[in-house]
Amino acid sequence: MGLVSVPAVEQLGENRVRLTVDVPSEQVRHAVDHALDDLSESVKIPGFRKGKIPKQVLVSRLGRDRIYAEAVDSHIGGWFWSAARQTRIRPVTAPAYEFELPGTADEAWSFSATVEVQALPDIVDWTTLEIPRLEVEVPEESIEAELEALRESVAELAPADGRPAREGDTLVVDLVDSQGEAQRDTVVELGAGTLAPDMEAVLLGASSGETREISIPRVDGSTATGTITIREIQEKVLPPLDDDLARAASEFDTIAELRASIEGTLREQLEAEVDAAFRVAAVDELVRASNVQPSLPLVRSRAGDLLTGFVRSLERRGISLETYLAASGGNIEELQRQMVLEAAVSIARELALEALAERAGIEISDDEVKAYIREETEAADEEDAEGVIGDVWAHGQQESIREDLRLRAALDRLAADVTPIAPELAEAREKLWTPDKEKAAGDTKLWTPGSKETE
Repeated sequence: MGLVSVPAVEQLGENRVRLTVDVPSEQVRHAVDHALDDLSESVKIPGFRKGKIPKQVLVSRLGRDRIYAEAVDSHIGGWFWSAARQTRIRPVTAPAYEFELPGTADEAWSFSATVEVQALPDIVDWTTLEIPRLEVEVPEESIEAELEALRESVAELAPADGRPAREGDTLVVDLVDSQGEAQRDTVVELGAGTLAPDMEAVLLGASSGETREISIPRVDGSTATGTITIREIQEKVLPPLDDDLARAASEFDTIAELRASIEGTLREQLEAEVDAAFRVAAVDELVRASNVQPSLPLVRSRAGDLLTGFVRSLERRGISLETYLAASGGNIEELQRQMVLEAAVSIARELALEALAERAGIEISDDEVKAYIREETEAADEEDAEGVIGDVWAHGQQESIREDLRLRAALDRLAADVTPIAPELAEAREKLWTPDKEKAAGDTKLWTPGSKETE
């Protein structure tokens, strides 16, 4: 369950804070029951099997302090990190806890944690930033390519009038291996990427009725000889680009309407790509202009999480890390450096956006969190949105969602407030030398692997 009260934060100076966290009685009871279950499985008490020791016996033999210490030790980390999310602090060192053991399992309990944190950066006035943004232009060749693909999808096949096979043709062939086993009336399309390159080369230029020798790969990696006989060569007959095509292949009555629809769809896709690139450029410029420097321990921790997640994603596909590195030609050191760089960039962006949200007073209400959960539940075709909301609150996950939505809102605000400029103008300005550029270039360098490590 989530923490009921908002933890108190005391600023101690030098980026150190003390959190005072109140733990509700139901969470204390849960932790104690969990500790009793764990101890029942691990301790040895004569006359009882592991996992079957009555709670009263455990309390009598081990004492309440041992049980409460086990409960606190196994749960205090989760309570601390939940409090950290609520208060939006970013710990960069392990917390130092201060507490007295609970006196009972049925009352609320509190503890304090002193920890060094990543300070929010002092960001520049983002409304003064100018960010390059491309103008969306739909290339005519892209529209033509879509129309051509549409023609291909409704094309009919007709005999190729005695000419040799060429790319795009559909062939009916008989395959016979050296043992006489045959695959007859096999349909293949040249240029579709379904045949091995050697097979394509054999068939290109062949005539109907012609038999050619081929190499057939075996399971053990060797090859055997065989023959392929071309029985039919058919070519695609593409319909003309006219209103009849529009009516046959779409919901439109004219080719002009179809073309306009294709252009509109392509424009939406390009605008989405341009907008995404613009938003990334905006936050990266905010990071650069504000000289945001994420703490090295924070970067290392995030990099470790990224590497662990990457390895797990490989394992889900049945690929070991060693196999991946061998296939990619890389090594573990290069992969770790890549993860560190990704971590540094992502944390710097988050810090900049969090500072913007703080200065702009952006907050996300419980109702907004619940509305987001309902939208995601509906998108996933799940029906019990209220049940999902209850589960999220029961496990304290709403604060993580709230923070994600807050950073997203900050990015929306940033993208709306910066000034878009033409890429050509940005490039021209970049080439201009000004007296402050040499100093600025050194001051705004984001920490990356291999640079001097500073805490």
